Amino acid sequence: MIGTTESSGANGIVAPLRYPTFRRIWIASLLTNLGTLIQGVGAAWAMTQMTSSADRVALVQTALMLPVMLISMLAGAIADMHDRRILALVALSIEISGAIALTMLDLYGLATPNLLLALCFVIGCGIALRGPAWQASLNEQLPADVLPAAVALNSISYNIARSVGPAVGGVLVGMAGAVAAFAVNALLYLPLLVALLVWKRIAEPTRLPPEKLRRAIISGVRYIINSPSVKIVLTRALVTGVIGGAIIALMPLMVRDLLQGEAKIYGFMLSAFGLGALIGAIYVAEVRKRMSAEAAIRACAIAMAGTIAAAGLSREPILTAASLMLAGAAWMVTWVLFNIGVQLSSPRWVTGRSLAAYQAVSSGGIALGSWGWGRLTDVAGVDTALLAAAALLLISPILGVWLPMPSIDPGGEEPELLEDPKVRLALTARSGPLVVEIEYRIPRVNARAFHTLMQEIQLLRKRNGAYGWSLARDIADPELWTERYHCPTWLDYLRQRNRSTPTERALDRKATAFHAGPEPVRVRRMLERPFGSVR
Repeated sequence: MIGTTESSGANGIVAPLRYPTFRRIWIASLLTNLGTLIQGVGAAWAMTQMTSSADRVALVQTALMLPVMLISMLAGAIADMHDRRILALVALSIEISGAIALTMLDLYGLATPNLLLALCFVIGCGIALRGPAWQASLNEQLPADVLPAAVALNSISYNIARSVGPAVGGVLVGMAGAVAAFAVNALLYLPLLVALLVWKRIAEPTRLPPEKLRRAIISGVRYIINSPSVKIVLTRALVTGVIGGAIIALMPLMVRDLLQGEAKIYGFMLSAFGLGALIGAIYVAEVRKRMSAEAAIRACAIAMAGTIAAAGLSREPILTAASLMLAGAAWMVTWVLFNIGVQLSSPRWVTGRSLAAYQAVSSGGIALGSWGWGRLTDVAGVDTALLAAAALLLISPILGVWLPMPSIDPGGEEPELLEDPKVRLALTARSGPLVVEIEYRIPRVNARAFHTLMQEIQLLRKRNGAYGWSLARDIADPELWTERYHCPTWLDYLRQRNRSTPTERALDRKATAFHAGPEPVRVRRMLERPFGSVR
C-alpha cells in the first residue's frame, strides 16, 4: 500500500494527479474514453441508418452494457487473484480487436445490424474485464485518503470525454461516416496501452496463495450477500440504472423523432449531457460535505425526473440541451456516490469483486432498462417512454425508507494480519472441513444484548469465508453460549482469520467483552473427520 507521506491537500479534487502513475493512466484513460464515446455515436447513428426499429437502436446500448452484467464477477475475481495490470492489458487488447474489426467491416460495406451489435458486445466484454482491474488498482497507486477524489476524477475523465466526444463523433459521422468514428476509437486506445506497459506495478507479497477461480467467485458472492451496506448500494444502483437508463438509450430516437435532427444534433445533445455530468463530478465532493448520501441520492432522483420529463416534452434543441445538462449533473453525482459507497466499504481482498458486482448491477440495469424502454417506445412513442421514466424516477426515493444509503467511514479499513494458530496435528492446505467453536459465558442480564450483537458477528464470519454458522445456549448452564462455524479447508480458515478489518475486529472485541467467566473465551479448532478418514 502506498504511504501517505505525499497526501497533503488530499481533500482537493486534483490531489491524486500528484502521483505520476495515476496521472499517466488517468490522462490515457481520458483519451480512451473519448474514443469510446466517439465510437458510441458512430454505432448508434449507424444503427438508425440501417433500421427504423427503436428496440434495435436501443440494443446498441444494451450490447455495450450487457457484458458488464454477465462477466463482471469473473473479471473481479481474476482482478483480486492476479496482476491487475496484466488483466487490464488483456482486456484492452480485446477492445482494440473489436474496434479494428468494426472499422474494417464498415469500411468495406459489410456491416449489418447483427454484426454491429456483436462487435459492440465484444468491445463491451473488454470494458467489463478492464473496469474492475483498473478501479481496484487505485489503492495500489494512491493512499487511502485520496481514493474518494480518485473515484471522482475517474468520473470526471469519462465526462470530459462525454462533453467533447459526442460532438466530435457527430462531426466525424456527418463528414466521413461512421467508419471514421470507429477508426478514431481504435487509435485512441493506444495511449492507454502504452501507459499500462510502462506502469511498474509492485506486487505486495502475500502469506497465503491465491484462491482458485471458482472459490474466488464464491467468496466474492458470499461477501456481498452478507454485507448489508454493499447490498443496499447495489439494489439502489440497479433501480437507478433500469429507470434512469432511458435517457441514454432513447437519446438518438429523441433527436431523430422529437427534434427531427441529424448526427450533429445527436452529438450536441450527448455533449450537453456530458457537460452536465462533468459539472456534477466536479461538485460531488461539495455535495458529500453538505448532504448525507441518502439525501443526495433522493435529490438527484427528483432532479432527473424533472429534466427527463422536460426533454420528453420539448421540441426545441436548446431547451432539450439544457434539460440534458441538468440531467447529466444529477446522473453523475448519483453514480459517483454509489461507486464511492461500494469501494470504501470493501476491504482490499474483495475490492475487485465488489466493484465488479457494482458494475454488473448498474450496467445490467441500464442494459435491461434500455431494451425495455426501446420496446415501450415502439408501442407508445419516445415522448411517452420518457415521461414514464420520469414518473418512476420521481417515486424511486421511497426505496430509501427501507434501504437507506449507508454512511461510510473511509479510514483504516484494511484487513489486519494475525499469526497462524499453533497446532499439533499435521495439516495441509487442503485439510478440512475445519470446525471452529467459541465458548462465551454471558450473565443472564446481558443475554439479549449479546444475542443481538451475535447477529452482526454471523454476517462478519460468513462474508469472510465461514459457513454453517450457529449460536447455541446450554440448557443445563444457561450462561454458556457456543458460537460454531465451518471453513472448507485449513487454508480457507487462515484466509478467513486474516480478512477481518479493524471495524470487524472491534465487533469481536465487543462480543468478548460480554464474557464474564473466570477463564478467557475458549476457542476450539477441530478437524472434522468422517468415518474411515483417520490414518
